[in-house]
Amino acid sequence: MQTSAELKNLLQRIDHKGYPAYKDTRGSYEFPGYVLSIDHVQGDPFAAPSKVSIHVRGKRAGFPEHLYQKDCRRIAVQDYLLRQFARAIAPYSFRAKGSGKSGLLGVSRCGQEILERTACVLNPSDGSLIVNMEIGFPANGRTIASQELIRILFDFLPGCVEKSLLYRSLDPKACAGVARLCEDQQAIRAALKEKGLTAFIADGSILPRETGVSDLPMKHAVPFVSPESLRVTLDLPNRGSISGMGIPLAPDRAAADNGAQRHDESCPDAGQHQDLFRGKAAQ
Repeated sequence: MQTSAELKNLLQRIDHKGYPAYKDTRGSYEFPGYVLSIDHVQGDPFAAPSKVSIHVRGKRAGFPEHLYQKDCRRIAVQDYLLRQFARAIAPYSFRAKGSGKSGLLGVSRCGQEILERTACVLNPSDGSLIVNMEIGFPANGRTIASQELIRILFDFLPGCVEKSLLYRSLDPKACAGVARLCEDQQAIRAALKEKGLTAFIADGSILPRETGVSDLPMKHAVPFVSPESLRVTLDLPNRGSISGMGIPLAPDRAAADNGAQRHDESCPDAGQHQDLFRGKAAQ
């Protein structure tokens, strides 16, 4: 493994050369507190950006074991860190100038779902962290502008890593909160089958979205209140008891899931809602 100083010297040597000379930068470099790996270098400034990964050792990252020993907690924390890193690098994207995609800084874009993504991986065995990102290596035309890449790698990126990927720089309550939330969500999904339900909507949920193309909740919307006939209460490991609407499985689906067991034995209210599942208006 080479040092960050060796990378800077290499970049200074290839400045103003043809763009293919950037290929010489592939490899791993030791920066203070993390390892920067240049995994793939784009063919020219107009091609897909170069692939770069940041590796933070577990001791340096400093995340408590209880945040990543369970899969559901680990996935939630990974998702949270990826969002924090995306916010940290956003102000610096295209601050370095050049042609095409020069200066682009990007990571996988998260929606409202909490999913396991290869863009951010928290190792459950030692707490080490890997973040995969894209950087547009700068050029003027197809001539290397390595001073701009030096700004990205040595001025912009270290602060983003420090701010968003180290536990000591983050809000401990926020980290624990996302882990607990995901653990409660998993408990709700596990309870669906036990109670013969296909879905659960918590009381107080805001169902309308801000717009047709937004995942954000509508402002000033009326919170959801479940009908008494479908209201159920679930016990969650962190939040405790939560009430909401439990939508029963359709009778044919319940029979398939439970074998010979009748659905109305496990979900007494299902019978009165059969017309709803058959696509007919309830009388």
